[in-house]
Amino acid sequence: MELSIDENILKAYGYNFETVALHQIGSGHINRTYLLSTHSDEKYILQNINTQVFKDPFAIANNIKLVADYLKLNFPDYLFPAPIAALNGELMFQYQNEYWRLLPFVQDTIAFDTLSDSKQAYEAAKQFGKLSRLLNNYDASTLKPTIPGFHDLAWRYEQFTFALSKSTTVFKEKAKQEIETALHHHFIIAYYRSYEHRQDFPNRVMHHDTKISNVLLKENNFEGVCVIDLDTLMPGKFISDLGDMMRTYLCAFSENEKDLSKINIRLDYFKATIKGYLFEMASTLTGTEKELVLFSGKYMIYMQALRFLTDYLNGSDYYPISYPEQNLDRAKNQFKLLSELFENEKTLQDIIEECLS
Repeated sequence: MELSIDENILKAYGYNFETVALHQIGSGHINRTYLLSTHSDEKYILQNINTQVFKDPFAIANNIKLVADYLKLNFPDYLFPAPIAALNGELMFQYQNEYWRLLPFVQDTIAFDTLSDSKQAYEAAKQFGKLSRLLNNYDASTLKPTIPGFHDLAWRYEQFTFALSKSTTVFKEKAKQEIETALHHHFIIAYYRSYEHRQDFPNRVMHHDTKISNVLLKENNFEGVCVIDLDTLMPGKFISDLGDMMRTYLCAFSENEKDLSKINIRLDYFKATIKGYLFEMASTLTGTEKELVLFSGKYMIYMQALRFLTDYLNGSDYYPISYPEQNLDRAKNQFKLLSELFENEKTLQDIIEECLS
């Protein structure tokens, strides 16, 4: 694989092509990521920031620095893999309209693309919860949104209704059932708004992308080590992190699965996720937040279903597709997962109560 990296990027960190080896790694679809190995057997992660997604890369660098400084001062033993400064002192190196950063490589760890054991769900949820707990007293308002409106459900619904008003008759006819489902579940937004401005529903520093590949586990026993991929570290509600875990941990199949009979909630994974998160966060969450634990899954799953449906109605110009109806199928998949949450509500709430007690 040809690596399209200018040597000046390496020189910014004191290296060149003669002193390092580079290999592209990772399954992420946003940033380009490389393993940088020096001749003295040191390893680092070199990453190129996708400016189509992140319009202000220096906001990312500044957010991470502020949080890193706070954690270093208050929790010096906590492993927070913040970027390493370039020779010019900057945590983000800009060269020819590209933005690069160098990150520490955490030895003897592994990141999974999919969950194969409920223990992995427990350990991942525990790590994301730990980061939130340590930042409980940090003033989230000092951080800048790196993707404005990222988890704003009301705005995503507006995007959906606008796409619906502009879409073709063919698209709307094919998506008729999903459009009805999307409109029916508008009550989720109203329910959120009834809580939104409560004093005990605070903005916190949230990761906002808590899929399993964004946490490192020990290779030998899958014990949690640290959270990675901090680009979306910004202010938000706790539901962003916990809800995204529910969306991505509970079903054995991804949003690309077309056989909806396979889209079910694995109760052991649900319990492991809630137990891991609350192990760290139970003493920190407010009464209102504890009320909204299950709702967080409904909120995030509904939002992702809307985003897939919106993209389909727009002609699929955002999410990459391999066939024309893929985003419609993804929306169907997420609406089925949402229905599973409602149909199993009592069982799931009983598990939450058990974990809280």
